[in-house]
Amino acid sequence: MNRRVFLRNSGLAGVALSTLSLSACSTEPKDAKTAADTSADTADTFALNEATVADLQEKMRAGQYSARDLTELYLRRIEAMDKKGPQLRAVIELNPDALTIAEQMDNERKAGKVRGPLHGIPVLIKDNINTADQMQTTAGALALVGNKAPQDAFIVKKLREAGAVILGKTNLSEWANFRSTRSTSGWSSRGGQTKNAYILDRTPSGSSSGSGTAATANFCALAIGTETDGSIVSPASCNGLVGFKPTVGLWSRTGIIPISATQDTAGPMTRTVRDAAILLSALAGPDAADPITQESTGKVEADYTKFLDAKALGGKIIGVEKSHLEGTSDAIPLFEKAIEVLKAQGATIVEVEVLKQVNPLGEAEYDVLLYEFKDGVNKYLATANAKVKTLADVIAFNKQNEPKSMPFFKQEILEASEKLEDLSSPKYLAALRKSHSGARQAIDSALRDNKLVAIIGITNSPAPGIDLINGDSWPGPGFSSPAAMAGYPHITVPMGQAHGLPVGLSFVGPAYGEAGLLSVAYAYEQASKQRKAPEFREPFVG
Repeated sequence: MNRRVFLRNSGLAGVALSTLSLSACSTEPKDAKTAADTSADTADTFALNEATVADLQEKMRAGQYSARDLTELYLRRIEAMDKKGPQLRAVIELNPDALTIAEQMDNERKAGKVRGPLHGIPVLIKDNINTADQMQTTAGALALVGNKAPQDAFIVKKLREAGAVILGKTNLSEWANFRSTRSTSGWSSRGGQTKNAYILDRTPSGSSSGSGTAATANFCALAIGTETDGSIVSPASCNGLVGFKPTVGLWSRTGIIPISATQDTAGPMTRTVRDAAILLSALAGPDAADPITQESTGKVEADYTKFLDAKALGGKIIGVEKSHLEGTSDAIPLFEKAIEVLKAQGATIVEVEVLKQVNPLGEAEYDVLLYEFKDGVNKYLATANAKVKTLADVIAFNKQNEPKSMPFFKQEILEASEKLEDLSSPKYLAALRKSHSGARQAIDSALRDNKLVAIIGITNSPAPGIDLINGDSWPGPGFSSPAAMAGYPHITVPMGQAHGLPVGLSFVGPAYGEAGLLSVAYAYEQASKQRKAPEFREPFVG
């Protein structure tokens, strides 16, 4: 959850990797050929820098690297840069089974079995997603330390079936940034403060901050985040990534620590649109334990990469959020330039005013999340292997351990949620109708009346500074709430930098409109090529 929505509208648990040398992160695996550095935008010499899924598959197919080689390289990269070097603190825990999984995938490949495009590909996932292994699932909270899930989240099961290597879990804004009204994005009591890899004193944004920083810093090939409102697309924008929040129901939420039953979803955080499409394809599909996924039946594509067309913008009509063309934000010139790129690729531009209709719904959305959080967290904790079994227990734990659990900001949101009634409350039902239906109407009417394939806006402003005392402060525009409240798909793609800080271009479409969004987002990406790898720059003022 991106805390700025509220403002606008109302220690690494690592593993001793005895099998790895702690040499420089550019070290090659034994007997491997030298890999070319694919990044033209950084002096970083990491051998897998900016490597895509296709790049890694080709290297494994050619025998240049094994899955174990790739896993070792990424683990060395994390060792060199997460606690050392720039100290990004993006990874909260490493998977002690990672090398074993990689070797299993290598053995399958040698036997002639390749499961698909994710076979042997290293992935990092957010620490609110269950894994039935030696890792914990804590949402970054000390109150949940020791919680080892009895079974994988549904999407983790699909990730394993696809042959991916789970490297570990990423830090996040504690409780997915749903703890305090003045929280700091990227901070958790378990994982500390994640940094932005572009300028180290800037926020990585939240709540999927660790996934964003890890993916952009080339700690993994792919990362997975979760979003309620802004928590995939905002950190993706601030970290120069492609972030895709799918339609609520395309990916299962079973086994993910919740905020909202009506808005939550996991999604890809990658360096390219194609890699997002690959990951989206592998994890989509109905789950009997998550009823809303039944709505996806007949609407899921087996392979979303088939919709990636560099010429897809020709003849398309794109809606532009009018309010994002006004003001003084440093993101506006980038937005105007992006619009010109769209026009040059054959798109017709029409101004629309979605935020004018959606912003007044913010208080209703907040009420929905407060009610649903209490209900969802109590259900999750009731069957978790955690020492706390209810939201009330979490609140009590934090008070008893305040110096460690709440050294900078408190838990006003947790306390407000705990005071509420259950989901039969008339106030909750009225708020849900207002926010959910209102946001859908705003998007649907704009798409229908103007024959749009997508609506675009500025994902968010350039990342402000990390402020543990006063909390987040987000000036300028943002575009996460319409799709979040409606449960509709939203993809952000890098559209440039302001003062060395990335800014994303948002594409929003109708329910289960992933194929169309990927198509136009890919065409924009290929025409603009604005992804730039981070340089881990020191603060402007020392």
